[in-house]
Amino acid sequence: MTSSNPFSVRCTLTFGDIYGQVLAWMAVIFVSLAAGLALMGSSRPLFALVGVGLILVLSLPFLLFAFVTTLINHIQVEPTQEPASQAD
Repeated sequence: MTSSNPFSVRCTLTFGDIYGQVLAWMAVIFVSLAAGLALMGSSRPLFALVGVGLILVLSLPFLLFAFVTTLINHIQVEPTQEPASQAD
C-alpha cells in the first residue's frame, strides 16, 4: 500500500484584498438608488423600479465573478511534511 502525502489547504484572503470590490459595489448600489429616486419624481415611476432592478441584476454577476476569482487566487494547497517515523 502506498502512502499519499497529506496536503494543507490555506486561505490567505484578507479584507484588504476585497476592499475595493466592496466599495465599487456600494457605489453601484448608491448610484442606482439615486437614479431611482430621481426618476421616481417623474411621471413614470415604473421606469425607476425597472432601472434600479436592471442595474443591480446586471452588475451582480460581475461582482460574484470578482469575488470568486479573488478567493480562488488566495487559496493555497501545499504538501505537509510528515514527521520522521521512529523505528522500533
